[in-house]
Amino acid sequence: MRYAQGGGLSSERRAFRERLRLQAAERFAQDESSTAIARDLRITVRSVQRWRRQWQVSGARALRSHGPASLSRLGERQLAALEQELAKGPTAHGWPDQRWTLSRVTLVIERRFHLTYTLQGVRKLLIRNGYSCQVPARRAIERDAAAVTGWVKETWPSVEDTRRRSAPGSSSKTRPACR
Repeated sequence: MRYAQGGGLSSERRAFRERLRLQAAERFAQDESSTAIARDLRITVRSVQRWRRQWQVSGARALRSHGPASLSRLGERQLAALEQELAKGPTAHGWPDQRWTLSRVTLVIERRFHLTYTLQGVRKLLIRNGYSCQVPARRAIERDAAAVTGWVKETWPSVEDTRRRSAPGSSSKTRPACR
């Protein structure tokens, strides 16, 4: 199962899901139908059927939570150190501009902690720790905002196609009413 934030379930949510599965296990022992269990617990019938198969093979212990899907390979102190490294900025690590990319963060992790991560692994690690993806707007370095604004106000109206301009009588409000 995938989650939009890339971080999986929180410990509270994992415990909630485990309680649902154990409630379902109690009802399996009473031989209730999957449809009734799914309706009462507000989950899908397919989930109940999957849980029932697991329960039949291994009992209620098969429905207990196995913990988070994967633990971060960086510990708390290492994550704090990574945050400090990222706060220094890319130029402190030898890059010419002020943009952090996934490949740059991957290199910092490799150099600092001697761990290899995939780009997606770094993305999930960053999102899990409160960072967000931001795509910079691409603009030419030579761009002159004042010149662009002046061109739009002065030159563009004379170049613009006359069909797009409003003219007297072009609005539906100025047309004579049909009688």
